Amino acid sequence: MKDKLIAQRKSRIGKITYLVFLIPTLAAVFCTPVSAATVWDKASEIMKDVYSQIVIISTVAAVVAASVALLLMNFSKSGRTVDESRSWLKRIVISWAVINGLGFIMAYITPFFAGGKWNG
Repeated sequence: MKDKLIAQRKSRIGKITYLVFLIPTLAAVFCTPVSAATVWDKASEIMKDVYSQIVIISTVAAVVAASVALLLMNFSKSGRTVDESRSWLKRIVISWAVINGLGFIMAYITPFFAGGKWNG
């Protein structure tokens, strides 16, 4: 009887050991390989994210500054203040257009020059 219990325990230990080996092995076999992004892909993703944040911030800042310039231009009694407000409004619009234009260049123009050659 004692030998039979010892044999059953050894059998259980063997089964547990086999399962401990089998589960990680099958997990490794059935895992889908994932292609890792290159450094350049990740850098491009980060730059697009940063640029989108810059565009949002610059748009909000341009709207606020343009509002102040328009308020000064409309409610000022001094001709000098009106002229300065008008020049500031021009600067704001030009700088906002340049910042947003960089995104257009990066998104639509640079793919034509991928790899250092014209792809158009």
